[in-house]
Amino acid sequence: MKSKYLIYTTIMAALIFNSSCTKLEEEFRGELEEGSGEVVDPAALLTSSYTAFNVPYQQEQRWVLQEISTDAAMAPTRGGDWDDNGMHRSIHLHTWNADNGYMNNTFVSLGTLIFNATNVLRFDPSERQAAEARYIRAVGIFDYIDLFGVAPIREGESLDDYRIPPKVMQADEAMDYIISEITAILPNLGEGSTKSAYVASKNAAKVLLMKVHLNRGVFANRQSPTFDAADMNKVVELAKEITGSGLYEISPAGKYFDNFAPDNDQKSTENIFTLYNQNGVRGGNVDRTWNTIAHYNMNPGGWNGWCTLSDYYDKFSDEDERRGIYYNYPADTTSNRTKSFKRQNVGFFAGQQYNWSTNKPLMARNPANSPLLFTREVTIRTSGATLETAGIRPMKYAFDYESNGQRNNDWVVYRYSDVLLMQAEAILRGATGSPAEATALVNSIRTKRGIPALGTITLENLLDERAREFYWEGWRRQDLIRFGVFLQAWQEKDADPDPKTLVYPIPSQQIAVNPNLTQHEGY
Repeated sequence: MKSKYLIYTTIMAALIFNSSCTKLEEEFRGELEEGSGEVVDPAALLTSSYTAFNVPYQQEQRWVLQEISTDAAMAPTRGGDWDDNGMHRSIHLHTWNADNGYMNNTFVSLGTLIFNATNVLRFDPSERQAAEARYIRAVGIFDYIDLFGVAPIREGESLDDYRIPPKVMQADEAMDYIISEITAILPNLGEGSTKSAYVASKNAAKVLLMKVHLNRGVFANRQSPTFDAADMNKVVELAKEITGSGLYEISPAGKYFDNFAPDNDQKSTENIFTLYNQNGVRGGNVDRTWNTIAHYNMNPGGWNGWCTLSDYYDKFSDEDERRGIYYNYPADTTSNRTKSFKRQNVGFFAGQQYNWSTNKPLMARNPANSPLLFTREVTIRTSGATLETAGIRPMKYAFDYESNGQRNNDWVVYRYSDVLLMQAEAILRGATGSPAEATALVNSIRTKRGIPALGTITLENLLDERAREFYWEGWRRQDLIRFGVFLQAWQEKDADPDPKTLVYPIPSQQIAVNPNLTQHEGY
């Protein structure tokens, strides 16, 4: 039974954006639904819906579009490595087109996520299962609008007949739909906890609603967004409800990286919604957080690729633990912990790197007599002596040595600190509340991170605080657009000559198979 419904789901998901259906698929559907007599387990389908988050979110696809397109991250071409016909470079430079592979892959993955969740509803789920599936679908629709400005979705007859193309929601309709869906399902979602954050909960749904209300005016007009007072007051109301649940608190000083640890499901005090990863059970792909940034000679060796920019790194003060610390955690079985070398092992890796088995300085691979010293200076095309060492490397998810390289860290989607910073932002944008209240919310986080309180909070320094708090978590592009600075120049990227880049193009492959999709102006 298990193999059949998984194949069924895979076939249907692969057809999300196709407008035709083959005889093979028709026969398979008939065998499963009419002739087999087998019952599809909605719980298993729901699990596959949760798992469908992992690929686009965990430092790939959606993550690339949200981070590499900003001042927080860059995927430089290193000699012959990381070229891929300019696919990575174009994201950072904002010179992409509708044929970029990251965009098509993300578009398909989000469609798969939405379809898998909708498919659960076809097989008599419990009220709780249905509510969780509808939450997952709502998150996927939100991401579609955020990235592409439209959200294709199969409902009704188009779920069974793939000759009927998916309907396409525009931003206003999609936001209203999400609000309606979340309002309807809230009574049937669980209360949740930090230890079960990988299961959709009332508070996870409320965070999604906060993001909808905070960004609704942005999605309606990205170049000149408005922030309706009613939306901003709703953000504050929802934030206070989440705080009032008493389930979350900002991590104590020195414990910021508990939220991203291999056992973060047990020790985080902030995580509201995460993606499940456990070796041998389900999940995976968290190893990209290490592989994309680590040099070949680090332990373990990585792909020596992505980095941040020095201007972004300079937003952090020396005492800010988020910038990087030695983090003592049980899954570190190296001598760095067992022999108390205590070399920095999380955060931003800058300067000379060390062997965590011998405590000796690491060397580059080519030339082998060159110190492995990650430099502040980096260009989008690197070559020569700094080919392997250019760029500061961020890594939030402490490596899980205990599981032989299979990462058990649950991927963080929503954290409590985001709730407080969105609440502060909504107050600054017109919600009921005082500047002093907004400042107190921000300082409640800063003091726990080991840095001095601010005298007052403004939108400008709030954006910087979000940069420090959520680096490489997949929110930077959305923040830059909402704060009106996404089109500006930054390191290795000129100012955008055309505001079309505030939304990604609809991939060419998708327009070819769905006549309901229309390309955005300028692409």
